[in-house]
Formats: sequence, structure tokens, C-alpha cells
Amino acid sequence: MLKNDRMFPRFAAYGFLKNLRFFDPFIVLIFREAGLSFLQIGLLYSIRDVSANILEIPTGVFADAFGRRKAMVMAFISYLLSFGIFYFFIGFPLYAFAMILFAFGEAFRSGTHKALILEHLKQTGREHLKVAYYGRTRAFSQLGSALNALIAAALVFYAGEYRIMFIAATIPYSLDLLNLASYPKILDGDLQKIPLKHIFTQTKKTLGDFGRIFANRLGMRSILNSAFFGALFKSTKDYLQPILETFALALPFLLFVNDKERSALVIGIVYFFIYIASSYASRSAANFSAHFRSLGRAVNLSFLSGAGLLLIVGISTQEHWVFITIGIFLFIHVLQNLRKPMTVSLISDQIDSRVMASGLSVEAQFVTIISALFAPLLGLLADHFGVGSALATFGLITLGAYFFVRVDE
Repeated sequence: MLKNDRMFPRFAAYGFLKNLRFFDPFIVLIFREAGLSFLQIGLLYSIRDVSANILEIPTGVFADAFGRRKAMVMAFISYLLSFGIFYFFIGFPLYAFAMILFAFGEAFRSGTHKALILEHLKQTGREHLKVAYYGRTRAFSQLGSALNALIAAALVFYAGEYRIMFIAATIPYSLDLLNLASYPKILDGDLQKIPLKHIFTQTKKTLGDFGRIFANRLGMRSILNSAFFGALFKSTKDYLQPILETFALALPFLLFVNDKERSALVIGIVYFFIYIASSYASRSAANFSAHFRSLGRAVNLSFLSGAGLLLIVGISTQEHWVFITIGIFLFIHVLQNLRKPMTVSLISDQIDSRVMASGLSVEAQFVTIISALFAPLLGLLADHFGVGSALATFGLITLGAYFFVRVDE
């Protein structure tokens, strides 16, 4: 599959470097240390998601009409600016502004790089390998996340603070910016250079193609299934961090280091194993889906499994069954990384390749809409009833949503 494929190492490098967000395993703890409540953290997530949602359609149109590579470069410039604000300033208003810049990056990036990969597969006659190929590139992303957890823990030991990880993240992101800027122009797809006066006409045409996505029942069901689960995962995954911090502080060893260093060590090790397992899951997505009679059935059953796991993790958190909680969070990460290559393939089977970036941006848009609603509600429930009750409630919500997002098998 990868023989004589010069682009695969560059696609893999993109995902690997992109996931070296050293602050990710500690982001909730960083915000809590800055004095924010769970509700305020949820509101920051909501600001990020609403901002990204507003920008999804115009940035997706920009990518399809004027160049996916340009969109990716703009994304990483926005990320770098947001990292600088998070590092140099503290406080909810400034964090909110940094989240808006981060949202610019998410909006320009989401769906666009997948479209670059799918365009490459189309041009090289490998479209039948979508699940396996995308799964392998995503595996490198998860390997980056695994290494990210260890580097982040080392940074806390070295610097004695969490916020150093924002400035450290500018190094891999600058390298990724250079990688993306050197992608071949052919991956932009069927684009034509047009005079400035014709830009409106080109944009109108792309928007027309984009609008037809919503009339595609099968495509929209696939998008909603992927988006709802993705939003739930996005909203809940970081709640493992305070659970791990409490667990680390209760350990009867590593008493020779301070609380922050002990927490960083435990969190770094746990997230390392979570992302190693997630990387293997991404590589195995094609084999996993092959065990089902159809890709749709694999997507449906994995959705139900995720809902059940979230309900159980909420109960185990409430009952302080820490090892069970950690184990189930690991399985939820694995499930998300099994699902993602499958849902990308399912969506791409039903959307015209000319508007693939826009189509995948629709999926990302629904993720942001749902996340924007879920994040503050989850934070409010966590503040008043505890993290366990909040997670269990969202597990029940997911089970109920299945009947509305079930795809055809």
C-alpha cells in the first residue's frame, strides 16, 4: 500500500507533529490552576467551538475554491499566535481571545488535510484503501500524542510549571508549518486560477455544491453519527486529568517530589499508554471493520459501545473505582480511533470529491455545534454534582441519540 508513495511520510509527519501539543494532557489542570471553575473551562471550550463553527463554512469553501494547502498554512499561523497568548497571559478574557485564534486554526484545518489525503488517493488510484491508509496516517498522529505525554511530563519536571508547554509547542508546530507549505500544488485538486473579479462566481458555485451535501440523506446520517460521537469524546476526554491528579496525590510513593511533579509523572505515563493503544487502534481500523457485514454496522455498533462505556466510566468515577475509570477511558480513546477512519471513509463514499473539504467541514461543524452545547453543560454538572454524575448523564444522552444518528447497514 505504501510502496513508492512519497507523500505518506509527509502525511504521517503532519499528524505526528500536529499532535505534539504538550499542554493537551494537562489543559484542564492548567485552567484549574489559573482559578477557573469547570463551568468557565466549559465556556472556553464553547467559545472555541462556536468560533470554529462560524468559520467552518467559509474556511471550507476557501480550501476547496482557492487551495487546501493555503488553508493549512493559515491554520498553523493561527495556532502559533494562540499558543503565545496562553503562555504570556493569564485570565479568562485573554484565554477566551486565545481560544478564538485557536478556533481559526481548527476551522482552517478541520476536514482540509483529510481532503488532501483523499485527493492523493484519488490521483494515485488507491481510493479503495481509504480506511487502511487514513488509519495508518492517524496511527502516526497517536504516536505523536504518546510521545507528547512523556515530553510534557518531562517539561513539568524541568520547568516546575505547566504553562511552559505552550511555548514549547511552537517548535513542532513551526516544523509542521514548513512541511505543509511544501506540499505539491496538485493536491489542491481541480482548481483553476481565476481573475479577482470572478472570485464571487467561483465562491457561489462552491457554495452551491456545498449546499447539496445537506440534501444527501445517507451522507448527512453518516456526518451526524460521526459528529455526535466526536463531540461527546471531545467534551469528556479531558475529565480524566483531574481524576489522575487526585489518584497521583493519593499514591504512597514518589513522596520525594512535589505534588505537581508527581501528578505530571502519573498523567504522562497513563496518557502515553492511552495513545500507544490509540495508535494501534487506528492502524487496525480496516481489519476491525472487515469483521462486520458492512461499514455501516461497524459504525453503529461502535457508537453504542461508546455510549455504554461513557455511562460505566461515570459510575466508576462516582464510586472512586480509579483503575476501572482509567481503563475505560483508555477503551473510549481506542474506540474513537477505530471509528474515525471508518466514518471518514463512510462520509467520503457519499460526497463528491470536488467538495470533500467542505463535506468533511460539515462534519467538523456539527462536532463544534454539539461540543459548544455539551461543554458548559458538562462543566456545570461537574461543579454541582461531581464529574462522575456528569459523565454518566452524558452516557445516557448518547444512548438516546443513537436512534437519530443510526446509519444504514
